[in-house]
Parts: sequence; C-alpha cells; structure tokens
Amino acid sequence: MKKILLLIAFLATSLTYSQKKDFTISGIIKSAEDKEMLESATVHVERLKDSSIVSYTITDAKGDFKIVSNTGDSKLKLVVSFIGFESYSKIIDVKNQNVGTLYLKSANTLDAIVIRSSAPITIKKDTVEFNVKSFKTKADANVEDLLKKLPGVEVDAEGTITVNGKEVNKILVNGKPFFGNDPTITTRNLTKEIIEKIQISDTKTNAQAFAGEDSDGENKTINLTIKKENNKGYFGKVAAGIGTDDRYEYAGLGTRFEQSERIGLLAGGNNINSPGFSFGNQRLRFGGNNRSFGGGQGIITSNNYGVNYINVFKKIFEFSGDYFYKNSESKNTSSNNRETFLSNGESFFRNSNSNSVNESDSHDASIDFEIEIDSTFRIDIESDFNKNLNTNTFNSISESLNNDRTLTNDSETNSVADSDRNQFDNEINFSKRFGSKGAFIRAEVTANFSDNKTDDFVKSETNIYGSNPDQIIRNQYSDGKTEVKEIGSEFTYRLPIMANKLFLDVAYAYGNTKTKTKRSTFDFDQATNDFTSFSTLLSTDFEYLDKTKRPSLELEFRNDKWSASAEIAQVNRTLENVDFLRPETNLVRDFNNLEYGFGVRFRESRSSRYRLRYRFRNNTPSLSQLQPFRDESNPLNIVTGNPSLTPSKTHSLNFGASNFNWQKRTGFWSFANLTFTNDRVVAKTIIDPNSLIRETTYANVDGFYSFRAGGSYSTTKKWEDFGSLRTEFRVFGNYNKNINFNNGIQYSSKTATISPRIGFDFNWDKVLQIRPEYSISFNNNKYDIESFEDRNFVSHDVTIQTATFLPKKLEWRNDINYNYNPNIADGFQKSAWFWNTTLRYSILKDQGAISLKVYDILDQNTNARRVATEDYIQDSSSTVLNQYAMLSFTWKFNSLGSAGKKFEGGNRRRYRG
Repeated sequence: MKKILLLIAFLATSLTYSQKKDFTISGIIKSAEDKEMLESATVHVERLKDSSIVSYTITDAKGDFKIVSNTGDSKLKLVVSFIGFESYSKIIDVKNQNVGTLYLKSANTLDAIVIRSSAPITIKKDTVEFNVKSFKTKADANVEDLLKKLPGVEVDAEGTITVNGKEVNKILVNGKPFFGNDPTITTRNLTKEIIEKIQISDTKTNAQAFAGEDSDGENKTINLTIKKENNKGYFGKVAAGIGTDDRYEYAGLGTRFEQSERIGLLAGGNNINSPGFSFGNQRLRFGGNNRSFGGGQGIITSNNYGVNYINVFKKIFEFSGDYFYKNSESKNTSSNNRETFLSNGESFFRNSNSNSVNESDSHDASIDFEIEIDSTFRIDIESDFNKNLNTNTFNSISESLNNDRTLTNDSETNSVADSDRNQFDNEINFSKRFGSKGAFIRAEVTANFSDNKTDDFVKSETNIYGSNPDQIIRNQYSDGKTEVKEIGSEFTYRLPIMANKLFLDVAYAYGNTKTKTKRSTFDFDQATNDFTSFSTLLSTDFEYLDKTKRPSLELEFRNDKWSASAEIAQVNRTLENVDFLRPETNLVRDFNNLEYGFGVRFRESRSSRYRLRYRFRNNTPSLSQLQPFRDESNPLNIVTGNPSLTPSKTHSLNFGASNFNWQKRTGFWSFANLTFTNDRVVAKTIIDPNSLIRETTYANVDGFYSFRAGGSYSTTKKWEDFGSLRTEFRVFGNYNKNINFNNGIQYSSKTATISPRIGFDFNWDKVLQIRPEYSISFNNNKYDIESFEDRNFVSHDVTIQTATFLPKKLEWRNDINYNYNPNIADGFQKSAWFWNTTLRYSILKDQGAISLKVYDILDQNTNARRVATEDYIQDSSSTVLNQYAMLSFTWKFNSLGSAGKKFEGGNRRRYRG
C-alpha cells in the first residue's frame, strides 16, 4: 500500500511539474535619493494565493539581480527589500523580462520596516538574517531541520554546524546561551514555529562587540530570535524508552519565558553511550553529540540534570547562571597490537589487553553578570566552578617481542585510582569607549584556582628476559595533591588615527601561574603489613613558577571592503622549578622572544570574502620537558627532561576564500595553511635491544613543515512545490615533513593525504529525504631511512540517510554506513555495514509520538582501526555498543504565544557586530 501511495504521489507531482513554466527576471536596484547602487538588497517573487516564496536572490555590488525559476502560476508578486528603505512590490506576469531600474525610498521608521519585511534573507553589515517562514520544512521541524535548508549552512550527523566552512561555536536564543555550551540541546529541541529569525555573524566576545572590534572570522555565531508573541509561556519535551538487553533512556526539558526572565530545567539518562539528552529516534533527540555510527570506547551509563536562569533588570543589569550535575560509569575492554620499526632495519612487537571501569560524578556551575553603566561603559563578570569525583579501576596484561618474535618482557598491572578535583575560574572585564572615533580602554583580570587530590593503589609485575633477566614487583599506595593558582591581567588602549578606520592598539598582558604538586608513594611493608615504606624514587615534590610579560603594538585599518592589521610583541617568560626531594634538578630559565604578524581580509561583495594571515611565534618548552627529573613510574619507559632545550620558532601562513552566488544557488569555500618550524621539541628514545626498555628525553630539531588545504563546492536545484537537490563536493589534503628520532638516529618522514568526498541531499517535500555520501582517503608515507618501508593506505566510507513521511503521521528514518579498510591486519574486521532504523508515529494531535528504534540491525558494529605513524603501526579494537531495539514515547508541550508580550531582554543592546 505504501509503495502504491508513493507511486501515485510521484505521478501527480510529475504531472504538475510538467505544466510549469520557466522564467527569468532581471533588473537593477538603486536608492531614490542619490541613485546609488544598492548591494545586498533582497529580491524575491511570491505566489499571490498564499505569499509563499517561489525564488529569491541578492543584488551584487552593481545593484544587479537575476531570478531564474519556474512556476505554474501566471502572475507573481515581485518584492524588493533593503535595510533602511521602504519595500517595493508589484504584480508581474510570469515571463522572461527585464524590469529595468527600481528605486527604493528611504524609510523613516527602520524597526517597523524590518518587522514587516517578508524578505527570506536580509543582510545587515556582517550579519545575514533568514526569515524562518520563507523556508519549507515538515510541520514539526526543529531548528536543526531548519538550518539544513539555509544556503551555505551544513549540519553533520553529530550536530556540528558549519557556515561556508566555518564552524559555529556559539548558538544563542534572543542573544543569550540556551543551556550551556552544547548547541545540539538548542538545535534539536527548539521547534521552528516559535522562531522568527535566524541571524548568522562572526563570533565575538561581548567586550569585542561593545568596543566595535573586528573578530578573527574563524568561527560563527547563530542567534535565534523568538517571535514576540512567543516570549511569554513555556515549552518542553519529555520522553522515555526501554529496549532489549536492558537498554533504556529517559529525558525531559522545560523552559519558561516571562518577560525578561527565562528559566529552564532538563534531565536525562541512558546506557546507550549518549553523553547528553538523546532519546527515541536518533533524529529527534535532545542533543549531546551522539555517534550515529558507533565507535568510541566502552559502554557508558550516564545521568545528567541541569537548570538555567536568565533575567534582565531595568535594561542595565543582566544575570545568567546555570548548574549541571552529571554522573557516569563506563566499562571498556581493549586490545592493541603494535609493531615498532627500528633504525637498524629490525622491529619489535607489543601486544596488550586491558579492562577498565571508570565512575565519575561532576558538578558544574557558572554565573555571568553583564552591566551597562551607560552607552560607553560596560562590565562583564564570569565565574565558573567545577567539582569532579572520579574512580578508575584498571587491569592490563602486555608483552613485548623482538624481531625474531622472542619474548623479551611482559607485565601485568592492576590499579585503583581515586581523584577529587576542584576548579574555580573567574574573569572580570571593564570596557570604556571614548568619543565617536572608535577609542576605548579595556582591562581584563583573571583569577583561576584548582586543586586535585589523588589516591591510588598499584600492583604490578614486570619480567625482563634475555641475557640480563630481571623482575620488578611493585605493590604501592600513593597520595598526591596538585594546587594551581593562575593570576592574569591584560590592558588595551585603542588610539584612533583616522576616525573609525585606522587605529593603534597599545596592550600589555601579564600572567603568573604557580603550581605545587606533591606525590608520596609508599611500598607495602611486610613487617608492618601496611604501606609505610616511603619510595624516594617514585615520589615527587615540585613547585613550578611560570611568569609571562607581553607588551605589544597593533596597527589596524578597516573600511567597507578591506580590513588589515599588523602586530609586534615582546614576550618575556620565566620558568622556574624547585624540587624539594632532589635539589640538584632545580631549574630557572628565562626566555625573551619577539613575535609578529599581519593579516588582510578583503570583502569583494557581501557574499564573497578572502583572507590572508601570517604569524611568527615562539613556543617555549614545557617544564616537564625541561626539568632533568628521571621519571621511572613506568619501568618499561623511563623519561628524563632536557634543560638545554630552546623555544621552537614557527612561521605560519593562512589563506581562505568563500563565496555564495545567491542567483545561481552555488557556493564554495577554501583554505590553505602553510607552517614552517625550526627548533621543534621532539621525543628522543633509546631502546635497549635485550630488554626493550625505553629511555626517553627531548631534543630540538629543524626542518619541520606542514601544508594543509581543502575546499568545498555546492550547488542547489529547487523545484516549486516539489523539492530540492543539493550536491556538494569536498576535498581535503595535507603534506607534512616530520623530523624525529628512532633509537637515537635522526630521520625525516614525509606524509601525504588526500580525502575527496561527494554527497547529495535530495528532498521531496513532505514525502522523502535521501542523503547519500561517499568518501575515500589516500595516505602515502615516505622515509629517508633505508630500514623503513614506504607505506600506502586507502580507506572507503559510504553513508546513506533516508527519511520517508508517508502516510502522513508515520516517519521512517534510516542511517546506513559502510566502511572498508583493506589495510587492517588479519584477525581484525576489515569492513562492516552499520544500519540504524527508526519508525515514529505521531499521536495526540502531533503532540506525542511513539518510536521504535533498532540500533545496528546487521549486528556488525566494530571498533577496529589502524593507526600508522613514522615508526609504528598499531591495530586496535575495543568494546562497542551492540545491537538492540528500543520502544520510546515522546510528548511535547507548548503554551508560548498565549500572552503575546514582547521579550524585554530583546530591547537591550546586543553586541554581535
């Protein structure tokens, strides 16, 4: 029956589509007062009967536009919108035509014009705003479903969002975070019907936006504005599911809006490896970055509870705070087989098996105060607190064999470790603007404190065979404590040289970090039948001091199309170590380094951008790399620092470009990063040929470089009243030269990787969605040492996501993945199909739903993988979540819109650039 319905629907749609008429409409948009070309004006055509959008475009730098589409209607309404101008509209016949030059009149009441505008897209300076009602989705679509419809926006299976290749690292609701830092909680729970606008801009801090600074453009922020009638009331979801093999999940979320006040509650738990708030259909979840295709390590049982509160007081003082409690238990069994290659042409082998159980309880709380004393003075205060209690039980067995497959050592370790960690971070920021030319003063103070207490019991036996046999037996108890106090400050003064165009920033940053770490290890004493014999060898008592001073000057220029900056800084850093058990390893090192860089960004049009950035940086070695302390906690791998290390010197050059053609629905983005490093700090290991015990220290090497590049091209074809097809081709590649040591011999390796991918996204409105994707990865490793064999690897990956929505209340989704890796060693699974499927049926007037999910239908989930580096190849596998079926019930509630009052918090000035 279902197939018959699909066939009838397809034939009906095909007949309708065959009666449509192609048309092209072109013209020029200018301002009526000064006849100036209007770039980024929105031009769209809509149907007369229901005002639905047929097609739209954006004018280019010369004010030109062209709409190419098709429709079955004989007449359409042409609408032109632009910020600060009155909208223009007229009824036109459907035919190929040039409407000539259209003039827009300046508007006197900007806010009213903006609210009434039906334009699907509006461009405001560096912000692109989408009108939600202009984009078709299924009736109960959430924000994630809606984002997938927006041009230039991509959402992967994990919920990660990118805009023209830039990752979205912040999602706001009416300018404020929604339940912490997990964006999927927002995108998978807010529904389309309560959202009015989606705004996308470059990510800035509050202080940067307030002062009018540019961002680095590396990340994007999405702000969801709630319809004014939906800003009083409450909404939420509750769900529960039970499955085979004792699998379960539950979740609940509720949020109340009351004028400027917002309060939210959430709770969730499961034993299906979801760290967040997932339930039922993998497409209809609360979020939490679920793995659609398995992977990861172990089986995790978790519970999460949280509360979030936001309020604005007299439009001057804004408070937000949240609290989360999380507990989890993970169990994992893993197996690793590693072959390590030596410079003399030989190799040795290490096989290991381990079991671990980890239990964790954590409390996270944060509060934020935003205070605007007046339009020129702002104070931001943020405090975060975390407490984590952790218990880890670990058991492992390992063996090492030489080139002749002769056993050289083996070991067995059992440990139980407890930790109690507390972290308290504080930051206060003062920003003061002066005049109208762009001057400001900003002062920032940070004070971070943490302490970590540990208790662990270790029982191990290590046997060394060969010509000098030995046995190392340890039965020990250790208690440790680490305290970190970090105080920092930064002062910036901006001096305008040309009003709002050319600036000189004078800045000074200071940091002081003091770390105390003490670990006391006691051997078991047979005489006292207790852990009373102090081990000097394995105990530590250090005090670290890290001081940094960084004065800098930065010159910055910007106008409508160009922005450029150049910076120079002097970095003075002092590292000091005091060893109370071994005074001979005390260390003091001073580093004075110059750093500099410049960057240029060019905006050819509102939709086309290019950027170039160069930086020179010095990276100081860590104290653990510098300190000449001999760490023998692992008897098979002894590590000693090198106090003569120098800072690494890195030159980096980055290029990026992006463009979206609104008229042709095509877009591309690309990047290229080139890095050169001298004096890079690398590990230098000597392996004893008889015992295979490793002695490791550190050394500086020259000649490292890395080149990474990639890009994406996409195009979208839309059919009125039918659907759309989006095609995307991506390719990533890198070429690296690494300098390392193998058994004391320096060598270089060159690695080249290229990974092309092609994907399609076909949407037949209200009927069918299909998203197939294929990727292949080529990896080539070459070495300048004869004993190392050059290697090539290839892996294939195919994913298919489907969704059908017939009959009307039934939804069927599938996630299918096929992976083939021919290079996996014998004994490990080289290929696997992974298939998840979900049936969902809406009930209770679409407020409720019953879902049946089957995870890993083919029961082939595997976590086998191969890792290849310069001097070893490792094959590994670990515990994974296996096949199960789960029946779930979901119910959503929503009273938003009943009061119809505007959210007062939206009246505050929001600084997003």
